[in-house]
Amino acid sequence: MNCSLGVNAFRPGVQVAAHHFSKACSRLLVAAAPTTRCFSSATLLPSMAQNQWLAKRGRLSSSTPFSGPSSIPRIAARTLKFAARNRVIIHYVDLPPNYKDEEGLPFRVDDLAAGEVLQLFGPQMTTPAANRLLRILHGRRVAGTLDDPVLKVNTAGYTPKERRIALDYLRKNVYVDEVVNAGLRAEDELAALEKQQQEDAQAQAEGEDNVTKQLGYKSRFKMYQDDAEGLEESEQKKPEPRSVYGKSAFDAIRARNEAIWKEKLRKQEQERKKLEEEYKNGKAGPLAKADDTPKREVSAKRKEWEEWAMSDLKEPPKMPAWKRLLPATVFVALLVAGFLTYSQLYVAPSRENRLWPDCPPAAATVAVLIGANVLIWFLWKVPIMWKPLLRYFLISPATPNAFSMLGAVFSHQVVWGHLIVNMPFLWFFGTRLHDEVGRADFLTTYILSGSVGFLTSLFWLVLKGNFHMTTLGASGAIYGISAAYFWMHRFEGFKIFGLPPDPYTGVQGLAFIGLFGGLNIWGLFSKNHTMDVVSHLGGMLVGIIAGHLMEQKKKARLQGAGNTQLNLKDQKTGSGVLDTMLEKN
Repeated sequence: MNCSLGVNAFRPGVQVAAHHFSKACSRLLVAAAPTTRCFSSATLLPSMAQNQWLAKRGRLSSSTPFSGPSSIPRIAARTLKFAARNRVIIHYVDLPPNYKDEEGLPFRVDDLAAGEVLQLFGPQMTTPAANRLLRILHGRRVAGTLDDPVLKVNTAGYTPKERRIALDYLRKNVYVDEVVNAGLRAEDELAALEKQQQEDAQAQAEGEDNVTKQLGYKSRFKMYQDDAEGLEESEQKKPEPRSVYGKSAFDAIRARNEAIWKEKLRKQEQERKKLEEEYKNGKAGPLAKADDTPKREVSAKRKEWEEWAMSDLKEPPKMPAWKRLLPATVFVALLVAGFLTYSQLYVAPSRENRLWPDCPPAAATVAVLIGANVLIWFLWKVPIMWKPLLRYFLISPATPNAFSMLGAVFSHQVVWGHLIVNMPFLWFFGTRLHDEVGRADFLTTYILSGSVGFLTSLFWLVLKGNFHMTTLGASGAIYGISAAYFWMHRFEGFKIFGLPPDPYTGVQGLAFIGLFGGLNIWGLFSKNHTMDVVSHLGGMLVGIIAGHLMEQKKKARLQGAGNTQLNLKDQKTGSGVLDTMLEKN
């Protein structure tokens, strides 16, 4: 039985420990012929055999950051059309020959989009810089150089918080066995150190005196090479010297994995050529998915409309905050004064004078509002309308327009998730509030809740300097009319689908106001929110004030009508007018 007593004999047991030793000698090693690594696999995750191998040697534990394929997000591991070309490298043995630390490795098929970067790092990080940081850190995880101080110069421009966020994102979404990769890199450095010692001994035996030439070596570690560095052709052709310790079991495993890996690469290359040939002939290969369908090219006419509609400003105009806020504030103040006057002077027409006499007034009013919202959404699909819509129906804190405080209340760009969600709530709460307070008070509440809510949002965005954001939609107005309705019934119970059952009265209106307000306040301090919660809160505040004023107006109208019996009952029971009316009805 052969027993190896050299480094190769205990190498599997000291891979992790050698990683710490390698930090101090990584820059002092001479060039060594690259060796083939074990743990090679063509899949994106370790195989079952690899996990068993690690478990037997104490490498796989509960602290190892591993998650199965079912827990990896779809955004991080997608089915590729050409797997051999676009696969994500996660094993040290798969490092390409031209790998450089300053360029890194792709961490997924495509880089993060602007929205993903904004959600992950915030507005202070640009999209190219974020993707570069992620590529560098992913490359270091694969190369086993996360803790190498020599390479930190490539990420010195990023803050420690940004580096921590990027590393946490990679560890969560892209599985890499950093311990094994660091151990394999340490093995390479140990082999290079042995090679250095052998060459030094040989040089001393032959009496060579070119010591300076020996010191001026070129590193064989790819992350330390410059563009002009590399192995000379004569060196590449030299066979690797046999180890003085003999061939270890680890070398046999490496040789077997090398043969398996070469065979898999050959099959992948054949499959790639086959898929490319089928793609050229118009046939969808077995890996073709619906998501891989190429996007339709934008027509030249559409590009012209986009250039015509979009502003040519490279950055927001330089102006003080009050110049951005004053025109919109004055316009909203005029809206408040005008609609309050309208609510006092409006007289409801008789049935025969209405446009739709057979339609209830509440249904007619709310239907017109819904139709206006749908019409503006449709106009967003017409390129010739983009320029006026961007000016008057979209709020931009960089270049605010006073009239957009009103136009944005009726504007939606997306049907799913925005228009289709807002309109049912407008119908549900709008018809009920309209039936109680009339058309004038309802329209006043709707318009002022939306416009004042957007003015609040504009103040928030301008004062925080978020000039890259825009906002639109009827959400603030709908929050206003719902808050007004629940305030007028704040002490009454509401049942949802008959729950809670009798004799319980249900949830009070104040609870719904607290629920809506709490959700929006929580979203205000959440880093991942994408809704304009400030306009929601502003609209709710206006709705509560309007509900209180309309309640007082209704009470004064009932008292003026001489309903003394109702007033006496109110004084005896201590309940509100609305509660008494409900009891009476």
